[in-house]
Amino acid sequence: MAKKHRAIEVSKEQIEAKEFKALHRHSEKSFTRDRRLPFSLVLVLVLRNSVKSLQNIVNEAITWLDELPLTASAYSQARYKLKHTAFIALNKIAVVDTLYSDNDYKTFWGFRVLGIDGSKIVLPNNEAICEEFGTIAWTNGKTAEIQGERPYALASVLYDVLNKVALDATLGKAKAYEIDLAIEHLSHTQAGDLMIMDRNYPSYRMLAEICQFKRDFVVRCSSASFALARLMLKGQGPDSQVVTITPCAGQLSCIRERNLPLSIRVRFVRVCLSTGEYEVLVTSLLDETHYPTEDFLDLYYLRWEIETFYGLIKTRLELENFTGIGAEAVRQDFHATVYLSGMESLLTGTAQATLNAKDTKHAQIVNHAVSFNAIKNRAFDLLLSDLDSNTLLEKLTALFLTNPCLERKNRNPPRKKSSSRSLLNFHKRIKKHCF
Repeated sequence: MAKKHRAIEVSKEQIEAKEFKALHRHSEKSFTRDRRLPFSLVLVLVLRNSVKSLQNIVNEAITWLDELPLTASAYSQARYKLKHTAFIALNKIAVVDTLYSDNDYKTFWGFRVLGIDGSKIVLPNNEAICEEFGTIAWTNGKTAEIQGERPYALASVLYDVLNKVALDATLGKAKAYEIDLAIEHLSHTQAGDLMIMDRNYPSYRMLAEICQFKRDFVVRCSSASFALARLMLKGQGPDSQVVTITPCAGQLSCIRERNLPLSIRVRFVRVCLSTGEYEVLVTSLLDETHYPTEDFLDLYYLRWEIETFYGLIKTRLELENFTGIGAEAVRQDFHATVYLSGMESLLTGTAQATLNAKDTKHAQIVNHAVSFNAIKNRAFDLLLSDLDSNTLLEKLTALFLTNPCLERKNRNPPRKKSSSRSLLNFHKRIKKHCF
């Protein structure tokens, strides 16, 4: 069975299973009666995450069902009977397990390349959310004067940068430590995985934890990370050096408490960017013959895909425009968006292969605005109906092929800092919503 078919069939099986419903409802009394908003319908309504009003979202569902009208309040009450863990389970079973089921997936040097990164998520500003997630001070951009406190969450994701699927995602508190969240992801990895991270992560503890799991890593270093990295960033010494590192005095007790190795053999690799600047990476890949220094630039460039993922869920899917104001609604929206992004990666595979086969000046890629809109529009048919999956997927693939985007590689346009007025004008008059 093709992966896209399996992803849909497995999702339908899980959503309709009594055991799945029992695991992912807030109480044994939830979704027991034959209500007009059953478990499966509420789950798909959350998955369709829209910037429209709740009443319009409910009306669209009722139109599809050909039922009498329901109120937005009824839906709001019903969704809080659903646990966000349903979307975590669906992502694991229908997306992650499906992707890796046949060992037919992209690798680099034989590794699954898994990026780990965090990003702050702006939350609805109310007392319950502030108490649940905590707050961070926000400042005036010009004067750096503190303007007040507002609630945030710190999202952390373990992301397959080549196959564009999130293996694990966490929504932590505002002041959570990125390293702690990153370490929690390691239990979702396996032998043959290569962790790739930016310069927020190269602490001795992080590297030691990865070694404890017997995984490999490539992590960008800042000038404050290691003394050798500081020298290499200045252009001193060879481009590849294998050394033994040890924890600093401040970390030593923590390392011993966790029974982590007190020394690690690592390799520092220096690469030169197109701007002429140096970048230094610390890695567990010590063999210079099997892992040439000159290839590390291409490898580390892959990490940008996790930045693209955050940009996608925040801007294209408008994650921060939450469909509810409670903590459970926030978690539902976050994990539903992660699951939806993985489904889109699998469902658009055929369309992307077709675009890859075209002989064009620039490579073409599926337009996410088109693909997400198509999937959300057909979500009821895909997950709740008895319609033939093959026919539905053929129609979706035809839509995915419309209006593809061009991929111009090696572009490095200068970053512009837009004024608040320009941003407001964009969001009010120019931006086109996906759904």
